[in-house]
Amino acid sequence: MSSAAQNNGHHFFPLTLSVKLKYVKLGYHYLVPNSVYLLLIPLAAVFLTNLSTLSTADLLELCSRNSAILTATSISLVFLATVHVMHAPRKIYLLDFACYRPSPAQMCSKERFMRISSATGKFTEQSLEFQRKILEKSGYGDMTHIPTGLLGELPADQSMAAARAETETAIFGAIDDLLDKCGVEVREIGVLVVNSSLFNPTPSLSAAIVNHYKLRGNVLSFNLGGMGCSAGLISVDLAKDLLQVHPHTYALVVSTENIIRGSYFGNDRAKLLSNCLFRIGASAVLLTNRRSERRRSKYQLCHTVRTHKGADDRSYRCVFQEEDEQGIVGVSLSKDLMAIAGEALKTNITTLGPLVLPFSEQILFLSTLIARKLMKSKAIKPYIPDFKMAFEHFCVHAGGRGVLDEVEKSLDLAEWHMEASRMTLYRFGNTSSSSLWYELAYSEAKGRIRRGDRVWQIGFGSGFKCNSAVWRALRTVDPKCERERTNPWAGEIDGFPLELPKLAPVVANKGLA
Repeated sequence: MSSAAQNNGHHFFPLTLSVKLKYVKLGYHYLVPNSVYLLLIPLAAVFLTNLSTLSTADLLELCSRNSAILTATSISLVFLATVHVMHAPRKIYLLDFACYRPSPAQMCSKERFMRISSATGKFTEQSLEFQRKILEKSGYGDMTHIPTGLLGELPADQSMAAARAETETAIFGAIDDLLDKCGVEVREIGVLVVNSSLFNPTPSLSAAIVNHYKLRGNVLSFNLGGMGCSAGLISVDLAKDLLQVHPHTYALVVSTENIIRGSYFGNDRAKLLSNCLFRIGASAVLLTNRRSERRRSKYQLCHTVRTHKGADDRSYRCVFQEEDEQGIVGVSLSKDLMAIAGEALKTNITTLGPLVLPFSEQILFLSTLIARKLMKSKAIKPYIPDFKMAFEHFCVHAGGRGVLDEVEKSLDLAEWHMEASRMTLYRFGNTSSSSLWYELAYSEAKGRIRRGDRVWQIGFGSGFKCNSAVWRALRTVDPKCERERTNPWAGEIDGFPLELPKLAPVVANKGLA
């Protein structure tokens, strides 16, 4: 046999084996969830066969003899059904959402960012070089946005007035677009939840929204601060709980972050990361428990799972706001951040898995876990559940390229599953808790959301927290309609996805002032 033939045979056998294993696994996953039905079919056949031998007179006689039992059974079933309906949790629907799209004048390329940083005179050459390297590896494009207060004359305007203008422009822009989409009167909104970590003025941002839109006097308003990039899903979870006890109402959830108040003008590398990563963004989401709104709602909220690792000191301090040696306030990002995020994700999916995974996957996971415990052998690798069997779409917080790489590896996801997150990071940067909605808007604009599709949103935040929300699409989202209406990707979605290089050089900062 020739060497070529030997090579072909050598490669053919593993290929054939892998194909066979693929179909064995498909057959297993089909058999296990349907095993109950397969067992019931023979029993149903025997029952129907015996029933067919009875005449009408025999059936009437059987019913008359057991009329008391039948009546009692019927009453019990009606009673149990009534109790179930009365105590069943209210279904929560997502009517629609909107994301703020800053003006083109606020667009800041990586080169422009370095030019502004150099012109401030606040950073050493080493700090400027560090920022340049971070931007080169960030996965960012040249179309992200920063506040006008940081783009104008130097020194940068970090006043309360500038910070208010930045945040109010973003959140009012998102809310205006949302109300235009939904056609809901503002006085019908009974719950308002706003989250912003670094900017919490008095009166609060929630009060600013109430004042601007003249919401009703008994609106339940909440303002969440200091909860990091996962606060958007915390806000959704809070709104869900409030909608369980306040019937026939709407809940407005607004997520944003303030770049001006979060900017750092010192030379501590751990704090310089925030300057390079965070960009302007805001989202507004309208939830409701009105059954009449199901028909025109986009999604139904299925599950929310919150994981808090704050009891561990290492997790608690991995994202920490503090002064540097010169007394300049900034947010430090620990070197252990990726490892801590991975641990938090594992804890979160341990709770989420049984709620969403098919029974076949749960059996594989449990059997592998038991085998590892009993045999105490490291040769048996832990089984990683295939979450692609539970979800069609993944929206992972666009916190940075490292975060996305870690989640992709941990969950064994394909490039297609990570596309919305990576393109959002490239186009808009890290917009904190609102990034998940820019990602979902990407999938909608691409025409990928079909009725019945399941969406998994994963958020990470200081504390340290990992939170999840699971949505089910109630209808197919028309991409043409989304592009014509308010969508942050409108007019440019056809240019995505892009091939992203591992390293995108930035013009050297020397001489850029």
